[in-house]
Amino acid sequence: MEAENKKISVWQRLKETDKPIVMYGMGDGAEKIMNVMDGLGIKPAEFMASDEFVRGHSFLGYQVRRLSEIEEMYKDFIVVVCFGSCLPDVMEKIYALAQRYELYAPDVPVVSEGDITVFDEQYVNANEKKIDRARRLLADDFSRKVFDGIIDYRISGDITSLRECESPESEAISLLNIGFNETYVDLGAYNGDTVEKFLRLTGKRFNEIYALEPDFKNFSRMVRRNYALGRGIFHPIHAAAWSERKELEFRKSGGRNSSACNQYGRGPVVTVQGVTVDEILGDKIPTLIKIDVEGGEREALSGAHKSVSKYKPKLILSVYHRTEDIFELPLRIKEMNGGYKLYLRHHPYIPAWDTNLYCI
Repeated sequence: MEAENKKISVWQRLKETDKPIVMYGMGDGAEKIMNVMDGLGIKPAEFMASDEFVRGHSFLGYQVRRLSEIEEMYKDFIVVVCFGSCLPDVMEKIYALAQRYELYAPDVPVVSEGDITVFDEQYVNANEKKIDRARRLLADDFSRKVFDGIIDYRISGDITSLRECESPESEAISLLNIGFNETYVDLGAYNGDTVEKFLRLTGKRFNEIYALEPDFKNFSRMVRRNYALGRGIFHPIHAAAWSERKELEFRKSGGRNSSACNQYGRGPVVTVQGVTVDEILGDKIPTLIKIDVEGGEREALSGAHKSVSKYKPKLILSVYHRTEDIFELPLRIKEMNGGYKLYLRHHPYIPAWDTNLYCI
């Protein structure tokens, strides 16, 4: 590989350490990390949470403690961050904690079916050729810096690797040169926040908007939020973007993590309709497509094959939901349309979420 990854694997470090391991946070992320640690024979000493979340309760059989309590119990320890955040005050709190203690935020995929695949040295070696090919496809030096930083972070769990390669979303959006006559397709429109972002960018001057959201609660919020746009130009669609028209099992949460792919998610499983982008657009020509569909990006791309290969729309593609997305999705885009320039950007987030491919 062109990018040398010399840092020890976070899992190896946690397995070999004599320090007490303190898990910071609860929820899906903690359960996934504990799943991997259990398989490696790693046993944490304690669980802690921010003071406002400590209510004398337990999680996974551990009493949840405050940092001050942990510090009274141990002179030194390793902190393992088990949640994600893009909130500046929360991120600064984590970075400040990393100045005082050895701290890691282990990478586990947002979406996983079956056993969790970790991004360690063995995984990198097994996929070395694909990783190198994907890196060479990137269009600028900063994209390659981001790529190397993400790979390094995923192996080491070291959050400084993320901070060193992050950039504001506004810089990435400027690469797309979004105009005032766009036909925008929003796959994974959530509650309408990304539609609103598009409207701000264009000053509400655009051609049409197609917004797909499979979670009914989120879909309803999106419709209410944007009802004033009018049916002729705003097309909300209660469905999941997929490779074919079919019914899908869908885990709904009412949040961003609602997914047709995630067995580790919370919320009941219901049936939703899967549709293809090519089907819903018909003869319409998209100019901008955003794909953030909680692990279904490959399926959504397959369902947009004609739109991408023939019409060459600008793309915003999430590449962080699955372990392999960081290299498999750039390769897939180039297969569909070799003319794209690919820019990789990571926006401020711990862990490596909000890492996107911008295709022009």
